[in-house]
Amino acid sequence: MQRSTSRSSPAETITAAIIERLEAGTRPWVQPWTGTSVSRPLRACGTPYQGINVLWLWMAAEAAGHSSPFWMTYRQSQLLGAQVRKGERGTIAIFYRAYQAEESGDSDEAECARIRRVLKSFTVFNACQIDGLPEKFFPEPRPLPPPSERDSALDSFFAAIPARIRHWGAEAFYSPTLDQVTMPEPGLFRDLDHYRATLAHELSHWTGHESRLARQLAGRFGSEAYAMEELVAELSSAILGAELGLPVDHLDHHASYLASWLKVLKADSRAILTAAAKAEEAASLLLRLGRGESVETDAEQATADQAEPIAA
Repeated sequence: MQRSTSRSSPAETITAAIIERLEAGTRPWVQPWTGTSVSRPLRACGTPYQGINVLWLWMAAEAAGHSSPFWMTYRQSQLLGAQVRKGERGTIAIFYRAYQAEESGDSDEAECARIRRVLKSFTVFNACQIDGLPEKFFPEPRPLPPPSERDSALDSFFAAIPARIRHWGAEAFYSPTLDQVTMPEPGLFRDLDHYRATLAHELSHWTGHESRLARQLAGRFGSEAYAMEELVAELSSAILGAELGLPVDHLDHHASYLASWLKVLKADSRAILTAAAKAEEAASLLLRLGRGESVETDAEQATADQAEPIAA
């Protein structure tokens, strides 16, 4: 992964790398989860990164072969009594910094304050690039719990989400008009995990209903709105896959999906940041519902990780 240069913004750097993967026919948010619980990228304090930083740091770890989920700044490594190895190159993580600017109105109006949010980046290193860190930064992969215990926990998680789910036919889809998810019977899937992973994708669409997160769900296939909503659901289900230990290779999207995403990303270098922020919001809502937690959200959560502090 390259650091952002003076000639490219953080958004352009990230978007260019994702476009390169998509043009090669690879969805970079699809991770090979097999047999172990997986994690979002983690800050030095153990708090998960969110939004576009999840996808970006997954990509960086995969490209470099890093096995630790922990990422930190050079200074943070020093505060831990450790040292980034000579010659190691970091990768960027992003956040938004808010500025209060003064705007002058008409001559008979008082000046008013305006908040501007500017995308910034900082450099982080994976724990595998750092000498002298405590063992906790190199956790052993956690085996999945016994099948019966795991099935019970996952069944309880999805049952706690108050969505209308109809089992019928051979296609999975969400209808905004009916506010209903349609799923094939579980027995038609390769296994229960692929059923659950597909359900997580459709429930991600469900979060976009006007009574919940109010995303644009009316786009027709091939439209920019449709492509963006599919991208949101893809990224949301990848986050859920990491949190719940579900596969995310269940969607056999053909070239038309990749082409529509490429069209959107090439037209707007910040589109992937927007999609990732909305996906974070969708996944967060489903995780809170499934875990029986409060679902009250601050309106500013819609920007998700894009307000991530520099001292990550």
